Amino acid sequence: MKDHIASRSIYYLIAFIFAVISIYPILLMIYSSFKTNAEIFKDPLSIPKTFSLEPYQKLLDQIPFFTFFWNSVFVSAVSVIFILLFGSLAAFYIARYTFWWNNYLFFFFLIGMMIPIKLGIVPLFMLMKDLSLINSLWSLVFIYTATGIPLSILILTGFFRTMPKELEEAARIDGATDIKVFWHVLLPIMRPALGTVMIINFIQSWNDFFFPLVFITNEMKKTIPVGMLSLFGEYSADWGALFAGLTLSSLPMIVLFFIASKQFMEGLTAGAVK
Repeated sequence: MKDHIASRSIYYLIAFIFAVISIYPILLMIYSSFKTNAEIFKDPLSIPKTFSLEPYQKLLDQIPFFTFFWNSVFVSAVSVIFILLFGSLAAFYIARYTFWWNNYLFFFFLIGMMIPIKLGIVPLFMLMKDLSLINSLWSLVFIYTATGIPLSILILTGFFRTMPKELEEAARIDGATDIKVFWHVLLPIMRPALGTVMIINFIQSWNDFFFPLVFITNEMKKTIPVGMLSLFGEYSADWGALFAGLTLSSLPMIVLFFIASKQFMEGLTAGAVK
């Protein structure tokens, strides 16, 4: 019994150490956002003596932060909605309908995870130019949707295959069509997998720097990662305003994770449990 308690104590201690290592950079970012540049350079790791909102005021004065924020929200939210919609429909088809081409179709989607999308940046740029989507947020939405669907199909197809078919058969006996079975019976059960897909793709599109840099040049259509570049001067940077921007931009991801963390954890372990 004592050995068991000792081993559990060691596990908790290790978990606590990893939690501190993971949380400390976030706390450092938050309380650095209340410091002036002088305080940051003088003692970067200390807690501010006085919490000043001056960095936040400088942030709003230097860049149209809330415009960048709205652009990031629009791109990330619409991309996630499209990924959940099209990914779940494709996964339902692959998992529940047996045709000879299903495995090939599944492999076709998985190829999207194997080939780096950035290798095709030149034809992608030409395609967006032909579609008149340069300097349009929809160009980012379409790219993030295309890059997010392969992973979502991988996760959702595996989850669909673990679900008992008796649920669908009972619904069909009651007269439900395939769409009703999918929407009213299966999707409510798939919240853990959908939560996993949602969090992964939202964070990926929210933090992306490369594609907004390539496809967006209009200042008022930039997302947060690209828009905050203007805080860096040629020889110096306003670190207080930068940390303030990072703190504000991280809030949606933190809130989203706290809201969907239960589904996220269940989605990651669903295959092992079932």
